[in-house]
Amino acid sequence: MSTLQTLDRGLRALDIVSQSPFGISVADLSRELEVHRAICYRIVATLEEHSLVARTGDGRIRLGAAVAVLSSRFEPQFAVEVLPVLHALADETRATAFVSVAQGQNCVVVLVAEPEGTLLRVGYRVGSSHPIDRGAAGIAILALRPESPGDSEAVRRARADGYSLTRGQLEHGAVGIASGIALPQGVGPGAGLERSVGVVAIDGLDTDRAAQAVMRTAREVERLVNV
Repeated sequence: MSTLQTLDRGLRALDIVSQSPFGISVADLSRELEVHRAICYRIVATLEEHSLVARTGDGRIRLGAAVAVLSSRFEPQFAVEVLPVLHALADETRATAFVSVAQGQNCVVVLVAEPEGTLLRVGYRVGSSHPIDRGAAGIAILALRPESPGDSEAVRRARADGYSLTRGQLEHGAVGIASGIALPQGVGPGAGLERSVGVVAIDGLDTDRAAQAVMRTAREVERLVNV
């Protein structure tokens, strides 16, 4: 049976990237694929167009947010189990709860749960994207990464505290709290994706209690991701 060479290379590239949790350069990827670098750039560009891979600030290639979508379809148990956890977090804190993933220099929302019985809510929807260095979700993800001289004070504080707290960075009057979710080991649904879980509210958020609830939920989601 004949196969499509270009599709085969693209799938092999995804597999290689999935085994590189800290990213892989185009040069190294081209060597792994045993193709010319120009061909590798086209493969990466195509995968990037579909958000299956994304580039980090230094140009390395990592899995993109679309992998989380495909993964959730292949492993619906993850979404089935995480959404009730998110709803519990939303109800406990009376705030919108979410799970976000890193995609290049952005942070993308992949799951959202709204609290029951509240009139004032922050408009946070699946697919929302913002710079990774702004907002609690992105800062919490950056705090999971190895220490770097270029880390902002917010990232260093989040790394020390176990959570990030921001005010008005993405929406006027909004308070956000998020905690990073440790990556699963090996290859599988979620491997290679940097995630965080958090809550956001306009006002009235008990930040101390919410921070404890968010960190507790992060540990629970870690358990689900690593199953």
